[in-house]
Amino acid sequence: MTLATLVVLGATLVVAVMGLTFVIGRRLQNYSYVDIAWSANFALLALLYGACGDGLPVRRGMVAVLVTLWSLRLAWHLGRRVVGHPEEGRYVDLRNRWGQNGVAAFERRMLRFYLIQAALDVILSWPMLLAATNSSPTVTAVEWVGAGLWVLAISGETIADAQLARFKADPSNRGRVCDRGLWSWSRHPNYFFEWLVWVAYALIALAVPSIGWSGLLMPALMLYFLLKVTGIPATEAQALRTKGAAYADYQARTSAFVPMPPRRSVR
Repeated sequence: MTLATLVVLGATLVVAVMGLTFVIGRRLQNYSYVDIAWSANFALLALLYGACGDGLPVRRGMVAVLVTLWSLRLAWHLGRRVVGHPEEGRYVDLRNRWGQNGVAAFERRMLRFYLIQAALDVILSWPMLLAATNSSPTVTAVEWVGAGLWVLAISGETIADAQLARFKADPSNRGRVCDRGLWSWSRHPNYFFEWLVWVAYALIALAVPSIGWSGLLMPALMLYFLLKVTGIPATEAQALRTKGAAYADYQARTSAFVPMPPRRSVR
C-alpha cells in the first residue's frame, strides 16, 4: 500500500477508537479513558503498518513488535490508574473550566479534544510508517542503535513506574512527594524515558532515503508537549495543588526532566 493509503486507513481506525472511547467516557463520566486509547492506538497503527507496508519484512516486523510492546505496556500502566478510579485531576480541571457554559458545550469541547488526540496518534506515528515502508535490503547500524535505545528507554520507564508504584503503595507515604530512586534525580523520569522511546523510533526511521530525517520532527514535537503543554505543566500544577510546599521544595532541588544529581534543598 502507498503511504497515503496507510495514513487514511490509520486515521480512520484511530478516529473510530477515539469515538468509541468518548462514548464510554461520557457514559461513565470519566474522560481519563482517552489516555488509554491514545496509547493503545499506536499498537493498532504499528500492526497496520507492519502488515500492509511494503518495506523489508524484517524491518516491518521489528517496528511492529517494538511499538506494540511499548504501546500496550503504556496502555496497561495507564489503565491501572484509570479503570475503577475517579476521573483524574487534569480532566476534572478541564470539566470545571470547559463546563462553565453548560454540559453540552463541555461535551463538544471534550469530543474535539479526543479527536485531536486521534490526529496526534497519526502524526506521531510518522517514523513508524516511514520504517515500515523502507524497502532497503539491509538493516543499518543506526537502526540497531535505535533498537538498543528503545531497550534502554523501556527499561528506564519501567523502573521509574515501579519505583513510584511502590512508593504510593506504602500508606505512610500518603500526601508525600516521591523523591526516591530515579525520582530523586528527575521529577519526571517516566517522561524522560518516554521521550527516549520517540528518539529511538526516529533513529530507526532515519535510515529511510531522502525523507528519513523528517522522523526527527516527532521526538521534537513530543518534547514540546512534555515540557510545555500536556506533560510536565499539567502534572506539576496538580502536584502543587495537592502537595503544596513539599512539592515546591522538590522542584527547587530536583531536575525537571533530564536525570541529574539533586541540588541541596533550599529549605
